[in-house]
Amino acid sequence: MKSIPLKMVRKDLLNIPKYSLVDGFQIRLFQRGDEYNWARIEASVDEFKNEKTALEHFTKEFGSHTAEMSKRCLFIENKDGDAIATTTAWYGNLNGDGQISGRIHWVSVVPEYQGKKLAKPLLSEAMNILAYHHTQAYLTTQTTSYQAINMYLNFGFEPFITAPSCYEGWNLMEKTLNRKIL
Repeated sequence: MKSIPLKMVRKDLLNIPKYSLVDGFQIRLFQRGDEYNWARIEASVDEFKNEKTALEHFTKEFGSHTAEMSKRCLFIENKDGDAIATTTAWYGNLNGDGQISGRIHWVSVVPEYQGKKLAKPLLSEAMNILAYHHTQAYLTTQTTSYQAINMYLNFGFEPFITAPSCYEGWNLMEKTLNRKIL
């Protein structure tokens, strides 16, 4: 499948869907040293070529914000206490106008735990954190993450058109997901 970058927006943070974790898992906030868990998880889903590169990115993007990460970055742990999923209820500027919005950032579940009903509870928890700090949210994704896009649509996110290529991407998503989007 062609990879086309896409943005999505949720115009309000009301009525966030609620999902409970299945037994044997728990959600917790970022703690000192979790940058290594973040790097391992992100490298496992091929966001980075290896853990070292992922850790370098973490340090560049979040390194000076670890206190804030302890309030905004979530992990799911398995029954053995291993971190196996993460996302961050971060913030940023959606369209360059200077207005800060909530941002769902880096939603990842290690491959061996994908399909175990973990992403929805993780996203729900992150959106509730965003709702505490912001009135709207956005995220960035790509067409190759069509299963995640389907989940985001179900959570109330809508396409945010930033370039003509977005129409190609959203048309591809309509065909792939067999649902009307635009």
